[in-house]
Amino acid sequence: MNNIYESPLSSRYASSEMKYIFSSEKKFRTWRRLWIALAKAEKELGLPIKEEQIEQMELYRDIINYDTAKEREKQVRHDVMSHIYAYSEQCPLAKPIIHLGATSCYVGDNTDIILMSEALHLIRKKLVLVIKELTDFANKYKNLPTLSFTHFQAAQPTTVGKRATLWIQDLIMDLNDIEYRIDNISFLGSKGTTGTQASFLKLFNGDGNKVKQLENKIAQEMGFKRCFAVSGQTYSRKLDSQILSVLSGIAQSATKFSNDIRLLQHLKEVEEPFEKSQIGSSAMAYKRNPMRSERIAALSRYVIVDALNPCITASSQWFERTLDDSANKRISIPEAFLATDGVLDLYLNVASGLVVYPKVINKHLEEELPFIATENIMMELVKRGADRQEIHEKIRIHSMEASREIKEFGGKNTLLEKISSDKAFCISDEELREMLIPEKYIGRAEEQTEEFINLEVLPILKKYENDFVEISQLEV
Repeated sequence: MNNIYESPLSSRYASSEMKYIFSSEKKFRTWRRLWIALAKAEKELGLPIKEEQIEQMELYRDIINYDTAKEREKQVRHDVMSHIYAYSEQCPLAKPIIHLGATSCYVGDNTDIILMSEALHLIRKKLVLVIKELTDFANKYKNLPTLSFTHFQAAQPTTVGKRATLWIQDLIMDLNDIEYRIDNISFLGSKGTTGTQASFLKLFNGDGNKVKQLENKIAQEMGFKRCFAVSGQTYSRKLDSQILSVLSGIAQSATKFSNDIRLLQHLKEVEEPFEKSQIGSSAMAYKRNPMRSERIAALSRYVIVDALNPCITASSQWFERTLDDSANKRISIPEAFLATDGVLDLYLNVASGLVVYPKVINKHLEEELPFIATENIMMELVKRGADRQEIHEKIRIHSMEASREIKEFGGKNTLLEKISSDKAFCISDEELREMLIPEKYIGRAEEQTEEFINLEVLPILKKYENDFVEISQLEV
């Protein structure tokens, strides 16, 4: 039992992979990688830095003397300077050249960009896995007719698989957004105190070309194609806003899915996975609550709201830099990723274990199909010479009466019996039954599902097929 508060995102929801990305160890190791990249690039461009200095820095890259840094920070109240001091204690040869020409944002902001980039890659991997599971589900049930709903009122039938394509399509839109952000994310680089690179220009005796080369070398070393062309002391905080907007989009898609599952579970048509020993309610032992779908909705709501934080931060920065972003960023950015990570783990778990009840689905369809079939009945009678307006009025009257009997007395749907016994309808019972085959009312649902999967989804699954491995043991 821990007597100190711990974020539920760490203790309950996020994966170990995502938690490590935003861990202190990952951050401070990345700082040291950046200091090494800076020293290497400066040496290559002619500054008097010795190979032995870099070798010593490499030796202690991942062996961080945290106690020394912690004690130093108590004195100087500056985390970057404390870690420079601690690193210098381990690397006395390199002490003169660690962080040479840089400002704190060189390690702070570049690290934030690196971590967000790595986190986006993990999110993308999980998103593709969810798409794969939903694709398998859509394929399996592409021709199973089901009652569709508009305004949660019975509407023309669709298929269970076609409905799943709507969930997939939302996720593909999110995937496109992630890919765009990953492909276009820029590194801060080595911009200096106010973004003018004045300190580096001084180091290189006014050689602006070498200053530009320095930045490009560091970016390439850290795995980035480009740097921000201009900046203040920090990278534009709009980047944070744009990235969390992508996470908010995923949360929106996940919530839509979870709401559909919760409603379908109420109808007893589709259920999320339910373990043998799982308890649905402490009072009502019979209950099978859609707990995971509800948790998806809860965490997604947090992400959607949290995405406002970087929007407000980006809009309120002053000139080249203010520090009112820092405390907010430390919380809002990692927690958005941790929550989204938890959402996708839950989404993957639910999507891979959905339970479908075809007989219940068919029962609900049969209850509404007589109403749905009335338009086809009317069209058939018109083709046989009946007056469209007269038939429409008789169908309306019979429909209202059948609906009243269902609602007031809990009776079954007797619309077809009423039509069959009305002499104005020259149509046999056999012909009416023929008109009630559900497959006749699903339009191109099956073909749409196949076309969508073949044209839109399979190329994505092919592109990322190497990601189809278990990421971690899901505990949901």
